Amino acid sequence: MSFYIGREASKLWKRICSEISIEIKLLAENWKYLLAGLVCQYIHGVAARSVHYFHKPGPILQDVGFFLLPELGQDKAYISETLFTSIFISFALWTFHPFIFKSRKIYTVLIWCRVLAFLFASQILRIITFYSTQLPGPNYHCREGSKLATLPRPDSFLEVFVINFPHGVLYGCGDLIFSSHMIFTLTFVRTYQKYGTRRSIKQLGWLLAVIQSLLIVASRKHYTVDVVVAWYTVNLVVFFVDKKLPGLLICTYIPVCLLFYCVPLCVCVCVCIMFYCIIYVLI
Repeated sequence: MSFYIGREASKLWKRICSEISIEIKLLAENWKYLLAGLVCQYIHGVAARSVHYFHKPGPILQDVGFFLLPELGQDKAYISETLFTSIFISFALWTFHPFIFKSRKIYTVLIWCRVLAFLFASQILRIITFYSTQLPGPNYHCREGSKLATLPRPDSFLEVFVINFPHGVLYGCGDLIFSSHMIFTLTFVRTYQKYGTRRSIKQLGWLLAVIQSLLIVASRKHYTVDVVVAWYTVNLVVFFVDKKLPGLLICTYIPVCLLFYCVPLCVCVCVCIMFYCIIYVLI
């Protein structure tokens, strides 16, 4: 028995070492694209924080989802966050499963390159929409009378670029259309749909995405339109990227994508944020 365990442990260790060797080579080739994706996540975070300065609380808009779904209440707001965290962690663990399990071959570095490309394209569209129109937030801390509904005037320009994590993420206002939680959820589900191997988990992923959508509306964290727009926007973004950048070798094409699309968009977003914040500080 001990001999069998030792032999299997030896095989597992060799597999892990082999995967690490492959992933290190891929990381050495593609680290700049992963870094660019993470920088884009930071830009999205700054944009979401800065729009909070301009949020004006007001009466909650009429919403069919609020009419159909009973309100969970402020004490149960954690339910949707717990589900989202579970989806996020499960997907992250799955991307590292080749280190341990024998299955259909995927590469962790290339998967995350692809995921970050999906996220960035969706988040650029999100930034454009929530800067175009700031709706009165339906969440409890965004309503009239709440001290958190609008951020106080920043003491300095640089303060705008400091992301207060996780408080700023959980208690943001103004970044409504469309739901960031659904961007991540649908991106993860679509990625597993293409590269995952278990049909039952694929079906479970779509079911959890639907449940997540309902919980977000029932928790009054977003209007129904925020969730609906996320569903068709993210799916169209994934379809477009899959068509233009097919296969796991997406990183081969990312330099061109970054040069002609991502860099100009990042610059435009940064300029808009700076313009908004300078006006807000000076007025």
